[in-house]
Amino acid sequence: MHCQVESVEFATLVGKLIESGLPLSLVYATDDRAQKNTFSVHAVLSLEEEAQWLVLSTSVSSESPSYPSITASVMAAHWYERYLQDMFGITPEGHPDPRRLVHHENIPEETHPLRKDFAWNTKLDHAQVPYPMHHVEGDGVYEIPVGPIHAGIIEPGHFRFNVAGERIITLEGKLFFTHKGVEKLLEGKTPEEALAFIERLSGDMAASHALAFCQAVEKISETKVPERAQALRVALCELERLTMHIHDLANIAGMGTGYSLMAANGFRVKERLVRLSESLLGNRFWRGAIVPGGVTRDWTEGECDLVSETATAAVKEMQDLVAMAMQSDGLRERLETTGVLKHETAIAYGAVGLPARASGVMRDVRASHPYAAYQELPWKLVTAMDGDVYARYRCRVDELAVSLEVLLAALKLNRGGVVCTGLSYKDGSGIGAVESWRGEILTVVHLKNGKIERCMPRDPSFCNWALFGELGPGNIVPDFPLCNKSLNLSYSGTDM
Repeated sequence: MHCQVESVEFATLVGKLIESGLPLSLVYATDDRAQKNTFSVHAVLSLEEEAQWLVLSTSVSSESPSYPSITASVMAAHWYERYLQDMFGITPEGHPDPRRLVHHENIPEETHPLRKDFAWNTKLDHAQVPYPMHHVEGDGVYEIPVGPIHAGIIEPGHFRFNVAGERIITLEGKLFFTHKGVEKLLEGKTPEEALAFIERLSGDMAASHALAFCQAVEKISETKVPERAQALRVALCELERLTMHIHDLANIAGMGTGYSLMAANGFRVKERLVRLSESLLGNRFWRGAIVPGGVTRDWTEGECDLVSETATAAVKEMQDLVAMAMQSDGLRERLETTGVLKHETAIAYGAVGLPARASGVMRDVRASHPYAAYQELPWKLVTAMDGDVYARYRCRVDELAVSLEVLLAALKLNRGGVVCTGLSYKDGSGIGAVESWRGEILTVVHLKNGKIERCMPRDPSFCNWALFGELGPGNIVPDFPLCNKSLNLSYSGTDM
């Protein structure tokens, strides 16, 4: 469903719709100067009762692109609008935090890479544009800078603590140090050419990102995907969910608290699943199976048995490890009441995925916008109310059992028949939504003459990174790694 509105009314109307209960899922822009001599800003809201998406669009001047900010009344729009300002040069007038978001200090001012007249291979001059971090002053207040280079293999992110003793007063993050330019690189590519870039947006979500992208393309072409392919798509995404939930359960308890037995054994269990991926797909990342129109091939009965046996054994062993770990009072004490995300805060920031559901937000596109074969499978929502690290941990544990049940049922669903169909591309736009293990992916694709005019794959991490500013204060500095690991956000998926 699409509505065009005047720019002066855009923010007010979006705000009223959100106040009425429609979640804001995305704000993105398009460069329409060649066709209409304007830029366009689009807000995507979820009509959950109708299982549809409502897109509100407005046009802004090409000479002086600006519009009244949505963020002035809707906090969930804050990063989206800063992103538009950096990448398109569109100013959200009245935004409470107009600092750069994507561009680091070396990017010259007035650089807007997603404008059509900006070439993908442009060599920029080296600039030095100061970035004003927030500060707290007072007796006994100190700043602790962490990163952007870390003592590990994680990607770069800078975190600035203002503390009194070990107690955190404020916590601010600065990301986007390794921008890949994927949105620009996708322009002019066919969907088949683009898929390799989409699968590599975030290495641990290859299947989920591929599925969201393919669903958007299939909506434009009005393609009916074969039923067996829909079942296998569910199986792939649930295998990805099992792999990463096991990783997180090991990482939070083992690496976050020093309970090293969980890390050593949990990562060993995860290794069985990534080796299963290598056996089935030739890589360790659940990549290369989901394509526009379906999947590359069906699995043999022997392969389905291997998936069933491996996943069942992995879940059972991880559940036993968790049951043992939860007998540790020291471990429970570190997880409980740490990094609390309040229910109302999760809603205000537009939080998605497991962090939102662990704070009582009933948001999951498998329920609100059913896709693939989920309506035919025994799927249910896992939620909690406390919103702390422990609640997020327990939700992962509970989702293991649900995910395994869905996987085993999907393997048996609609066996036989074709698993891929051809597509006939039309001009138009489509939205693909997938509830990845990390949360809601929303991918918008605009096609023209069979090639990508604009593609915006919004990773769930983009919605959740800003939560650190709410989780940190009140905790002590050693709790920050637990807060971080309990959200498990992707640097790469955010920094497209």
